[in-house]
Amino acid sequence: MKSAPFLAITALIAASLAGACQRGVEAPPAANSGTVKLQVSELATGLEYAWGAAVLPDGQILVTERAGRLRVIRDGALVAQPVAGVPPVLDAGQGGLFDVALHPQFAENGLVYLALARGTQQENRTAVVRGRFTGTALENVETVFEASPAKSGAAHFGGRLLFLPDGTLLVTLGDGFDLRDEAQNKASDLGKIVRITDTGAPAPGNPFAGEAGARAEIYTLGHRNVQGIVRDPASGTIYAVEHGPKGGDEVNVLRPGANYGWPVITYGVDYSGLPISMRSAADGMEQPLVYWVPSIAPGGMAFYDGAMFPAWRGDLLVPALAGQHLRRVDLEGGTVQGQESLLAEREERYRQVIVAPDGALLLLTDAQESKVLRVVAAP
Repeated sequence: MKSAPFLAITALIAASLAGACQRGVEAPPAANSGTVKLQVSELATGLEYAWGAAVLPDGQILVTERAGRLRVIRDGALVAQPVAGVPPVLDAGQGGLFDVALHPQFAENGLVYLALARGTQQENRTAVVRGRFTGTALENVETVFEASPAKSGAAHFGGRLLFLPDGTLLVTLGDGFDLRDEAQNKASDLGKIVRITDTGAPAPGNPFAGEAGARAEIYTLGHRNVQGIVRDPASGTIYAVEHGPKGGDEVNVLRPGANYGWPVITYGVDYSGLPISMRSAADGMEQPLVYWVPSIAPGGMAFYDGAMFPAWRGDLLVPALAGQHLRRVDLEGGTVQGQESLLAEREERYRQVIVAPDGALLLLTDAQESKVLRVVAAP
């Protein structure tokens, strides 16, 4: 049994760290908060823990279900039969089928990329596969990337995908939860964002290529569990959002080779309430653009550049799981001007949001019976 002085000191440390975390967390209210009225309709229902989505050139929508199914929304209705040819996934804990992305030349080659958990609870990893979409199936499915090393447990896989204009692919990888120190180890993919070619090789020009003991695919390091990654097409800025522990969710601006600090620095504490680190800043480690204490549990992210909500152009949209709202981060010139919580009145967990070609939002709920919501400007 721990002594009263020990418990008092521990509580003081935790309270001090929590107080430090709170400083500067909340940005001022968005200047145009409340001026945009939203209209929400249910585009599809009956999905199971929807996780990722992509819009095809012909308007069809691909949606992943964490249990391992790839579904199609066609002509405004969910196709009953899942897409055939999706490889088996580890459907356990946070593991399963994650994101879906289209090859930059999808119109010519029909290639669809999937991120998924593979293996057993004792030995698993995040993998990326690709196959040619025929409308009803994925054909010629092949593995293009597997994170190394394998890990145990069913938590913190990452699993978001983002193609860059040069045709390379960014893949977010979690720290494995119990292996959080691996986020600082360049010999491991855990807790990293990697950059690969469309066939899975380390992309040319990666920051640690040629460094002894470092994996050539690593793009950035020091991440906990990145759940969203987007790019501003005008400036080229890449943003990533990740789960903190208890507090300390953060949005980061990515730079090749940069270290984002986990678990050496953090604005959160352990789930027990005890400190993970006594530092929230350190030389050589990046500070987040914005962070949240308490956590909102970000499920994904979109960069808004559509026409339907002109006041939102250049802003980040972050769906919140525990927070049960859509968080708009108002950006001007890369600086946070304010934040706004949207759709909280629906009291739903939101997993991912993407911007449709017409500027509407497609918002995925996170539940045993998930929905795909279409969000437009109200008349």
